[in-house]
Amino acid sequence: MGADDDDRPVTIYTVAERAGVSIATVSRVLKGSTPASPMTRRKVLRAVEELDYVPLRSSRPVDVPRHQTHGLVLPGLHGPYFSDLLTGFESTAAQYGQSVVVVLANGPVDIETSLRNVLQRVDGLVVATATVSDATVRTISRGTPTVLLARDPVEGCDAVLVENERSAAELTSHLIGHGRRHILFVGDGARSHDVTGRYDGFVSALRKRKLMEAGPPIRVHPEETFGPEAVDRILAMSEPVDALLCANDELALSIMAQLARRGVRVPDDIAVTGFDDIMTSRFMAPGLTTAQQPTRALGRWAAIRLHERIEGRTHDVEPLVIPTKIILRGSCGCPWDGPSLPTPPEAQFTRPDPVPAPARSNGAAAVVPQRTQEHAGA
Repeated sequence: MGADDDDRPVTIYTVAERAGVSIATVSRVLKGSTPASPMTRRKVLRAVEELDYVPLRSSRPVDVPRHQTHGLVLPGLHGPYFSDLLTGFESTAAQYGQSVVVVLANGPVDIETSLRNVLQRVDGLVVATATVSDATVRTISRGTPTVLLARDPVEGCDAVLVENERSAAELTSHLIGHGRRHILFVGDGARSHDVTGRYDGFVSALRKRKLMEAGPPIRVHPEETFGPEAVDRILAMSEPVDALLCANDELALSIMAQLARRGVRVPDDIAVTGFDDIMTSRFMAPGLTTAQQPTRALGRWAAIRLHERIEGRTHDVEPLVIPTKIILRGSCGCPWDGPSLPTPPEAQFTRPDPVPAPARSNGAAAVVPQRTQEHAGA
């Protein structure tokens, strides 16, 4: 929704009215420069999402050359994750009157050369995942407003992340609650902040229950084409596996298809969970139990934070951590009645208590709290 019911323009006053707080509080939350209680932050950010509010500032010196272009560095455009992220980023940049230049790290030109070329044409840059080294990020950020997306924070840059560890721990505990005792993590976090956090959550949940040791992950790239390799390794293990926590839905769905081809029943023989809640996850049979990641919101907030930097906010702010939410379907062993409707966007900001900051953060994180669960189809 882009305006209130009477079609008034959405302003900071509209957000304050919807959230039931002062405009000063809204300003503090959006800047991230001073602490706010988790409940207050939740109310403000939920109002921002419901109203589709885009903060506008014009504090940047007028004599600074402008290109009216945001840069976005991605590892590629494969899969639904990056298309949703790009949609959220581009639509918000357009509200600021900015065009978007996308730099692909897997393109025909090496990434360092591509960055040298694009930095001459953009007002600021968002660097997603492990596409560029931390040393290069530090060099870029000295002269160009920079926001990091889904990667470890770097001093001097804004960072927008999703919560991974807590939801992965919840999924693991849920599998244990179904009586699963030999659970494996599938996915390689060597170059992924998100996958590393998910594995850490898996390990912490097993340690807390003290029922089993957390083994090393099945290290495969979290893409569809690596599903057959993962299944080969899982079925070759000496001790039978009864549950899988997959790094993302794309890999989980591929694994489910491969297991079915080999006569392994999900969830009867092996329970499977994913992460992301892509559209296909709710149309599989059984539906995939997963953690819903608000990918478009991730892109949206990266564009907002980049605009803040471009417009003159030079002080450091806390990383923004966007929550994820558990979606229970049939692949874990829960009752499942068939495909369900997706969760409305405004429900992405409904957790009543805060999500902890990632362990790797160099400072405290500004967190959007959310902890509700949804049992889809039940």
